[in-house]
Amino acid sequence: MRLATPEQEGGQAPPSLMPLLRGLEDLKRIRSANQSGSIAERLFTSAWSALVAGVHPTDVARHAVRHALAATVLGDLDTGVLRMAGVPDAAADDIIQATVATAAAPLEAGLRAWLLDAPAPARCGNPPPFVARLAAQPRAGATAPGRGRLILDPPESHAEHCALVTVFGVLLAPSWGARPETVFLAGLAHHLHNALLPDSGFAGEMALGEWLAPSMARATALALDELEPGLRAAVQEACHILPDATTPEGRAFHAADTLDRVLQVEGQLRAAGTSMAFVLREMELVHAGPVKPFQDAVLARMGLAA
Repeated sequence: MRLATPEQEGGQAPPSLMPLLRGLEDLKRIRSANQSGSIAERLFTSAWSALVAGVHPTDVARHAVRHALAATVLGDLDTGVLRMAGVPDAAADDIIQATVATAAAPLEAGLRAWLLDAPAPARCGNPPPFVARLAAQPRAGATAPGRGRLILDPPESHAEHCALVTVFGVLLAPSWGARPETVFLAGLAHHLHNALLPDSGFAGEMALGEWLAPSMARATALALDELEPGLRAAVQEACHILPDATTPEGRAFHAADTLDRVLQVEGQLRAAGTSMAFVLREMELVHAGPVKPFQDAVLARMGLAA
């Protein structure tokens, strides 16, 4: 039997998911007045809080991805906020379910059903201390030996990156027949070493030479020591998929990690290169309504019409 090549395996990534993945990237940049951090950062924190409280990784993964799908449209308008604003419980639940169903439309049927029926975690604990450190730890940007560092502001945090890798990993898991909960848990944990080690990027890693592996291993062990034995063992088991892409779970993880890293930069470059014509015409910054003719006339008079 002839084994598939890495190129053939990589060719199983579904291009139909790209619009959804780009929408999910924005969760790193959506914030609201009554909560700290981005949606992505809070997804990371809530996932670890549920795991510490003993919620099974499968249920944590289903709830986190479902929440992320809803947030691509609603942002921080969750059921709690809607109810406080006077939306009845049933209507609030219907809004969330309909939004998740629409966002999940391009997903594989089994995964879509798995997410639509996801229960909310019943318990929530205090996240381990490394969670706050990863939320405060910026990513390095693009670095390469012998070249200057390329930093696009604002930098993402390691919590935001890990959150998106976990979500991407679950959505990509069916492409390789991977277990989504394993990919999810490995994605949450794959930068535990950065809770201690500031991110120096590829160039810094090469500079460490033979000390790279032992320093990362020691930093990871210190973070893992903040978990109770059962959860620590589950995280360590999931992280066995990280070194290579020879397993279904390893392929789903590395596809997710790669796509998130590239889409992070793509999103920043796209925003920097956006034209006023695109914002006004395609995004309808001044959108249809009873006062739009007046607004258009003001823009035209002031030289701002596209």
